[in-house]
Amino acid sequence: MGSNAKGYVAYINILADDIVSLSSFYARVFGFDEIEAHRSPIYRCLDAGPIELGFNAPQAYDLLALTHRRPTTVAPVRTYLTIEVASPDAVESCVAAAIEFGGRMLKAPYQTYYNAIQSVLEDPEGNVFRINHRMGPRLPADEVDSPPWLLTKN
Repeated sequence: MGSNAKGYVAYINILADDIVSLSSFYARVFGFDEIEAHRSPIYRCLDAGPIELGFNAPQAYDLLALTHRRPTTVAPVRTYLTIEVASPDAVESCVAAAIEFGGRMLKAPYQTYYNAIQSVLEDPEGNVFRINHRMGPRLPADEVDSPPWLLTKN
């Protein structure tokens, strides 16, 4: 049985090899300011609107009892960030900035079936994120023309 307390996402943290470089990448691409009061030798934090985007140094694996979960090879993607921007032009300019600052585009900006313009990228340390602009209300699944979940791979 679950709790009756309704929570909310307050922090998203990325374990990083280089917290200074990686936090600078996101700050430069999206204009997020550092919350300097949270800074420590093993942590950087950005004000990302309603959440704080934190960057933990490798020592966090031990501090969080995750030593056995340290990556040894390229890990499968199980989580990714989606960062909402103000317009389709902002998607394009953030993609360009991400590439300029060391990111890699995995999927060029495209119109999604759920009424957004979006691009999929990888940051300089290989973490996947999306840049998104919602064009209008999300379409109900049964109203989507040619839904991607019905497409077969050849």
